[in-house]
Parts: sequence; C-alpha cells; structure tokens
Amino acid sequence: GEEPVTFDGARFTGRGAIDAKGPAVALLAGVRAARERAPSLGTTTSVLIQAVAGEEGGAMGVFGTRPLVEAGHIGRVNIFCEPTGCRLLPRATAAMTPCLSVTGRDAIDDDPGAGHNATVLLGFLAQHLAADLCGLVPDGQVCVAGLHTGSLHNRVYGSGRLLLNISYGSDESAKLLESALIASVDSGIAAFAERFGGIPALHATAADAAAITTLSWLKRGLPALADTDPEMTELLARQARLDRWPATEPAFTCDAIWLAGVPGAYTAVYGPGDLAANHAHAAGEYAELAELERFADGISRLLTCLTDERTPT
Repeated sequence: GEEPVTFDGARFTGRGAIDAKGPAVALLAGVRAARERAPSLGTTTSVLIQAVAGEEGGAMGVFGTRPLVEAGHIGRVNIFCEPTGCRLLPRATAAMTPCLSVTGRDAIDDDPGAGHNATVLLGFLAQHLAADLCGLVPDGQVCVAGLHTGSLHNRVYGSGRLLLNISYGSDESAKLLESALIASVDSGIAAFAERFGGIPALHATAADAAAITTLSWLKRGLPALADTDPEMTELLARQARLDRWPATEPAFTCDAIWLAGVPGAYTAVYGPGDLAANHAHAAGEYAELAELERFADGISRLLTCLTDERTPT
C-alpha cells in the first residue's frame, strides 16, 4: 500500500502490521516453537493453518472462511487470528448492512423545488435512524455510515443512498434491530413529510418521499458466534495460561461467525493488539514487537496443551 513501512527495533509500522500480516508471521513462529516443545505435534495432533483472502468481504460469504467450513476444513479447536489484546474471546458478533436508496428527479439550483432533494431527505433519515436505533441492544452497535448524493454545489441531486452497518450478538437481537429499523424508516419518512411539506423547495420531496425511498439489504441473516463451550475456554485458559476476554466486554465481528452452530467445534478469537488503538485499516497502523512475541508464545502454549506428548519447558 501507500503507507511507508518502518521498524525502529521495537515497533513495526505499515498497513497490515496488526491486522493481520504481523500476527500471521507471529503465528508461524508460535507453531514452530510449539513443535520444539512437543515433537509429536503434527502427528498425534493435526494443525491446519488457513490464510484466507478477503475475509472482510467473507462476512457476505464471497471469500474467507465460509467455503472452507462448508468443505469440512474445521477442527475440534478453531482459533481466529484477530486483535484481542492476547485474550481468548469465544464470541463474535455478526452484522447486517441495510441500504436506503432514494431515486427521484434532479433539479438545477435556480429551481430546486422542481426536483427531489435526496440530500435533505437522506440526511434527515440518517439523524432519525441514529436517534431511534442506537443503544437498543446490549450486544450490538449501530453505525450510520456512508451517505452519498453528489459533489456539485449548484445542483439538487434527486438520487442517492445511505448505508448502515448494524452488529448483533444473537438471533434475538438481530430480529429486534431489523424490525426496529423497518419501523424507524417508515416513521422517519412520515416525519420528513410533515416537517418539510410546507416548504416550496422541498414540497415535492416531502410529498413523494415514501414512493422514492427504498430499503434493501446488502447482507442480513448471518449467524453470530455464541460462547457454547465455556468448559473448553476454561481448560485452554488454565492449561495454556491465556487471559480471557471479559464477559462484560462486547465482542466484535469477524469470520469466526461461520463456525456458529458447528457441532463438536470449539471456536475462539485470539490475537495481539487492539483494532482501534493500533489503528487497524488506517494510517499509522502499527504492531509492537513485544506484543507479537507475546502472541507467538501464547500460540505455542495453546498448541502444546493440546498434544499428548510434551518436552520439558
């Protein structure tokens, strides 16, 4: 990418440093160290490393882990490498992505009332949805995301779209949020019509708001990963001496969702760093060498405790 790559002896900086090129190298170092501790690793216990492409898009089932799970590439223990501060997290939220589209008539700035103003309508709905939906469930977040109509100052744009991304930690929360969103869109359109119906420049937009606004879904109905095997979490945490993610702290969305409901498959998320603090996916993304080494050692202990034979350490 365009980000400069640096290493000052203690910190790696560059895109992918913490999510997930740095952790990928540390993972391999951890596997090698586990092999030295337990020579039977790879014979009595199999280790399968999956490095998937486009796992962010994989949340829609296009790339990522989903086709591998469907092909049977799963284990008794499945660890997903995402930044968790080297804490074992046996949960993952899923996300739905609703899209509000406005398809109306454009107009020129000299006669704005001749068309539909998608900018004002979608801007109003963005605020309305944020006020209605945020904080409805304890295990999810509502992100009112991108809004686009146009880039010129002397034009009324009649078409545009508003995207939201809504996470949830259970089917119950997903159903509640989906129903609340649909109801909020309807009430928002009604409130817009009442608020702007008497303004000449926005009268047409208010009158036709319901007809020109459409709700569609880029994704929904995806499974969330629940902690269904606390005994295994306790076993791994105790024997591998791994810290656990606090039960009161919310999880986040990743490809671990595709192991939800798979019988006999324990799944957890475990990795170095923090998505926000380490600027994942953003300028200045970094990983501390000490944190990567800590993660590699955790992987080594995790794999060693799953083998039948160990060498003294």
